[in-house]
Amino acid sequence: MTEERKKVLNTGRKIGAALGVIMFLIFGIVPAFYFGSYGTVILLTQLAGGPLEAGIIVRMLVVIGIMLGFACSAAVSIVVGSVLGTTLAYITDVISSAFKPEEEKAKAYAEK
Repeated sequence: MTEERKKVLNTGRKIGAALGVIMFLIFGIVPAFYFGSYGTVILLTQLAGGPLEAGIIVRMLVVIGIMLGFACSAAVSIVVGSVLGTTLAYITDVISSAFKPEEEKAKAYAEK
């Protein structure tokens, strides 16, 4: 893999990750809050064997669950954005290399 191709793929990956963060900030905060809090309440209800009282420990665990929901949702958004960015950069690189003049293709093969 040439240095030029590596730069293109790294740039695509970084742009995709940045777009993943932006998409998380726009569309992912509310579902992450819901995912974390609801999942924690269901898990604690199952562990306790019945309804929960709103005690300090339960509230602390729900807040930890919300933070875990934010972290998981943000990680998924960033990884999916990076994968999509890398894929689009690779497709762009393949298409642009198909339309290069023959002299440049020969020079690129000679350098390998």
